[in-house]
Amino acid sequence: MRRKHNGMRPQDMVILLKIVTMDGENWQLKDLANSLHISNSEVSESLERSLYAYLIDFEKRHVQRGNLIDFLLHGMKYVFPAQPGILTRGIPTAHSHPFMQSFMSSEQAYVWPSSSGSVSGQAIEPFYANQVKAIQEDEELYRLLALLDVIRVGRLREKAIAEEALKEELLARVKSY
Repeated sequence: MRRKHNGMRPQDMVILLKIVTMDGENWQLKDLANSLHISNSEVSESLERSLYAYLIDFEKRHVQRGNLIDFLLHGMKYVFPAQPGILTRGIPTAHSHPFMQSFMSSEQAYVWPSSSGSVSGQAIEPFYANQVKAIQEDEELYRLLALLDVIRVGRLREKAIAEEALKEELLARVKSY
């Protein structure tokens, strides 16, 4: 019998996106945990929640991309809302990420608070505590998470760009099994 599902947690989004970036690799739970700086048990529990929500396959190896895209585009901003906070130093996110800056410019930066960051801007709370460590080792994951932040806090035009980029990225990795 499965455990009761008590809802998704913010780090579940990061774990699912990391699996997408690792698709095709022969990864183990400990590899995922180490690369994200999350405990093995937390990753295991996250995969159970994602299985229950039909966001990952029964073997917990491949993300159900259509379901994930649907959730990220239409539900995530309500389940994991974000409000820009105080001015602080950190890592650029949302429309301040270099990918989004190629489409638009803004005087106000959004950042994930971090003493290792070089940009001053309004704080956006990361999905989990060690997210900044994880993205410093994975540029692709960094871009995907910044796109999610655009969906969470961006304006209509910014969201449209981020949604299209996110769909393209996730669907480009679809493989037949």
